[in-house]
Amino acid sequence: MTVEATYVSPKARASYEGTRDRVEDYFDRTATKTWEALTSDAPVSKVRATVRAGRDRMRALMLSRLPADLTGCRVLDAGCGTGAMTAELAARGAAVMAVDISPALVEIARKRLPDALRGQVEFASGDMLNPSHGPFDHVIAMDSLIYYTAADIGARLNDLSPRVSGKVVFTVAPRTPFLMTFFTLGKLFPRADRSPVMIPHAPRILARHVEGRLSEAGRITSGFYISSCLEHVA
Repeated sequence: MTVEATYVSPKARASYEGTRDRVEDYFDRTATKTWEALTSDAPVSKVRATVRAGRDRMRALMLSRLPADLTGCRVLDAGCGTGAMTAELAARGAAVMAVDISPALVEIARKRLPDALRGQVEFASGDMLNPSHGPFDHVIAMDSLIYYTAADIGARLNDLSPRVSGKVVFTVAPRTPFLMTFFTLGKLFPRADRSPVMIPHAPRILARHVEGRLSEAGRITSGFYISSCLEHVA
């Protein structure tokens, strides 16, 4: 596979990098323990239980979009978090590059990975879409692009496309009245008091920013967890 560089304007990169840095600060310094509990079997509140159930269903949906046997495939788990998707991909035979912006979450993922799968996974912290990670057969990005604008997502997908021979399966927050209300209210808080805010997207609008084919594979609603699964093929 030939890997070609794609031009990204300084303004677009600044927007992406600014959001990425806020996400890193939130997950690595503020929410690590919350996400460690949410992605485990530990007791959680009823609200967080619905989020956990929704994430489990979404992970299953995203995995259903890839071959059941990934032997011989190199797959990027972009925004691997605490590693649930990483383990599933490796169990299907994939060689997995598991990357997250939060070193603390990567360390949890590393510890949770079953010993039998360790030879199939390479972990890294930093920018999940860094070109230095090389080419892939498929990419999965579960709930790791939900904080970015349509222009940022489009630019990142277009930049990633030359390095992916198969699918990029990712999630966004759908543009529903419920989520648009939360998005609008979140902007009212002082910037220093905000956690990263999900930006809802309509697939047809997002598609205007993306080269290639973008389609919606399904939507999961579970209490406060509402997410759309999208597929991009260059």
